[in-house]
Amino acid sequence: MKSEQHVAVVRPRTRGTERSVARRAELLAIGRRLFADTSYDALSMDDIARQAQVAKGLIYYYFRSKRGYYLAIIEDSVADLVTHAASGVELPPEDRVHRTLDSYLRYAEHNQAAYRAIVSGGVGFDAEVHAVRDGVREAIVATIAEGAYGRTDISPLARMGLLAWVCSVEGAALDWTGRPGLSRDTMRELLVKTLGGALRAIEELDPAHPAPRAARREG
Repeated sequence: MKSEQHVAVVRPRTRGTERSVARRAELLAIGRRLFADTSYDALSMDDIARQAQVAKGLIYYYFRSKRGYYLAIIEDSVADLVTHAASGVELPPEDRVHRTLDSYLRYAEHNQAAYRAIVSGGVGFDAEVHAVRDGVREAIVATIAEGAYGRTDISPLARMGLLAWVCSVEGAALDWTGRPGLSRDTMRELLVKTLGGALRAIEELDPAHPAPRAARREG
């Protein structure tokens, strides 16, 4: 999911590669903190360099531009979420869904500016941020499909039903982070129950994709 053109402006020479990789990772970690609740437009490259306590040229060296740095930060931060969503196959399906949603909500809560950028598409119409968002969506759809149906090669109708649910989760999480009132546990349980409704609707329209027992018990 990472965009090759934003990995580095100049590929580090073989000598010193480990140090370069570590330095880049350090800059990404700093950026994740800076952009966690600060919008893209609110930080200049001078601000970033000053708060990171590095020369501005170093950021340009690794990321070419402020936008390149920002995209790399978003890609790096959501990679953890996608990896977590795709893991845990040894867990019971219901537990895996709960863990995936908890991780998703935790990310939205602690990376509000980045989350808003991903859901809204970034700065203007940003195709690369859209690609990051689409990758997260597909990872979650695949996780839910695997848990509900034991496979990811589901019908177009089933996929659309799960995708519609994921998109509703995006909007709800966006509102939730901007309007505190529900705990993360309560929000997670609410989303799990709406997923049950989506799975039952899919079964009604496509009997080849029966809702799992946990979803049936909600009815």
